[in-house]
Amino acid sequence: MAEAPIDLAGMPSVPLAERATYRDRTPREAVTAYCQRNPQVVIGLIMVVLLLMIGIIGPLFVNTKEADPLSALPSLHPSRQYLLGTDDQGRNLIAVIVAGLPATLRIGFLAGGIGLGIGIILGFLSGYLGGVVDAVVRVAVDTLITVPGLLILILIAASIKTFISVNIMALVIASLAWPRPTRIIRSQVLTMRERAYVQVARRSGMNTMEIIVRELLPNIFPFLAAGFVGAVSGAILFSIGLEALGLGPQNDPTLGMTIYWSIRFNAILRGLWWWWAPPIVILIVLLLGLLLLTIGLDEIANPRLRRTA
Repeated sequence: MAEAPIDLAGMPSVPLAERATYRDRTPREAVTAYCQRNPQVVIGLIMVVLLLMIGIIGPLFVNTKEADPLSALPSLHPSRQYLLGTDDQGRNLIAVIVAGLPATLRIGFLAGGIGLGIGIILGFLSGYLGGVVDAVVRVAVDTLITVPGLLILILIAASIKTFISVNIMALVIASLAWPRPTRIIRSQVLTMRERAYVQVARRSGMNTMEIIVRELLPNIFPFLAAGFVGAVSGAILFSIGLEALGLGPQNDPTLGMTIYWSIRFNAILRGLWWWWAPPIVILIVLLLGLLLLTIGLDEIANPRLRRTA
């Protein structure tokens, strides 16, 4: 499918004969056309929704209490009773997947949402107000971005290892998830604050908060949607990295901790594929689905990527 030519302003140039057709489209037709030219969004959404349904519907068919240690005989091969067998701690691994997938998603959504939320607040205030506020935020962001994030997270997680839970893990990751979105949002706001509609709103008597909420935020919302999906993906990757080192919630059956226990008990060398393979496959599907969603949403956020149907 050919891409639309780019005009001098950097926006996709759409023939005049087609612009009326676009204006005449109903919201349903516009969504359908968007999905047709961006099948990766549909595929990614289906992948993520199916995994979400495992966490929602799964407990109706699987007893998640069997994800606790000593709930079954240890090291059982897959069978009709235990579809994915059991591990050395006597946990039903299908129950571990059903209980662990929502926990992993909760870490991603909490950490990504908190990090992006802080980035939105600081980015808008820094970009719009400027002055001392902008200088302080810019120095803090530039300093933290240069610091190896995973190393800092390892030090934080190691210091509170005995108290860590799913929610605390999300907060630990969120503590370093805001500098990058802050920098990107600030740059977007800097380009918008001098535009005509912002100047008109300022001269009409609107205060700073009203301008940010009513004028700036709606224009940057598509970018924030793509940024949120990317933030969730990054948070999940960071959580898996920490959990693979044994720095995750010890008492919660997250996917990362399942991989950690399989490594600790040499499941790969012992041929216990049902212990380590399912969580890895699910993580690959989850991250691939989020990646496809991010690629598709980038077309809305970035006009240079837009194509005509």
